[in-house]
Amino acid sequence: MAIASSYAEFSTQHQLHGLSEASLSALMQGEFPIERGKDFLHFQQCIDEELLNHPVIRANPYTPWFAQGEFSLDQLKFFIVQFSVFSNQFLISQLFKMLSANTLEEMHASKEILANEIGVVFNDTGGGVSLYADDVVSHYADGDDSQDYTFSDGSDHEKYSAALSQDEKQFGAITGSIEGGHFRFKAAHFELLMRSAAPLGLGFNDLGKRKFGCEQTLFFCDELCRLYGSDDYQTAAAASYAVENWAAAGFWGELISGMKAYKERHHIDNLPITFFTWHNKLEANHARHTQEELESYYFSNDVDERRFIHEGNEMLDGVYTFWRGLDSHRHLH
Repeated sequence: MAIASSYAEFSTQHQLHGLSEASLSALMQGEFPIERGKDFLHFQQCIDEELLNHPVIRANPYTPWFAQGEFSLDQLKFFIVQFSVFSNQFLISQLFKMLSANTLEEMHASKEILANEIGVVFNDTGGGVSLYADDVVSHYADGDDSQDYTFSDGSDHEKYSAALSQDEKQFGAITGSIEGGHFRFKAAHFELLMRSAAPLGLGFNDLGKRKFGCEQTLFFCDELCRLYGSDDYQTAAAASYAVENWAAAGFWGELISGMKAYKERHHIDNLPITFFTWHNKLEANHARHTQEELESYYFSNDVDERRFIHEGNEMLDGVYTFWRGLDSHRHLH
């Protein structure tokens, strides 16, 4: 509590409201000049106004409609197939991002995401550094359905003790590191999505491959490779920040609402939606970490602010094209 109070006093004294505690700590210790913190806050204001107001975040044309659950079976199958193409092809851009890392730490961070995508569950018992929520300790045992979450300071235990459903716990923790984690085929994100597709009559040979993607979906996949997987670190950082803020903006909740409504309306009890509920919780955990990453990057690099915002918007344009493709299809079918 005393530490939090000192951060508050420091931010008030120097007009640095809005910076993360990690950044405030670095400024308090003299690692960076106070003016650098003020420069970042101005940059953040520009990001908020010129990047995070992108229509794919503020006015997605597809997900509010989807949330009502009034789509047809063909519309749902088209959505699942296109999402499976994006989800599977994302592995390519994530691999590019890993190979283009400037530092070993950046490579490790990209490996965490890539390995988790293909089925290595997160845990914090193998000596790894927590990737997403440093103040959370997750205890996970292979083959044990019980999972307990506690904060390192002992607070808010209730929040995480029921964070995951029994089904979600099969896919590992939503915090921690892949270091020492167990690999499971069924924990791969693509295989998790296959479970939702199966009751709809969709199998392995109907999903994930590039040939199943419509024009708009493939444009999105290509933009992920060009921007998110760029060998220019600032371009990759801008695209990554844009993607994470889109992912944490609430669209997962709308997809969950739509899937639940469809299940109830059509009495399909065997339609699992764990892919969507688990990702919703996972992305909620990314938000704070993503912001801290941006601040750390800004303080340690000479950032071309206008280019960062421009390329972030290019990435969101790609995301928007994906959703507009889905929206166009539902109007025609």
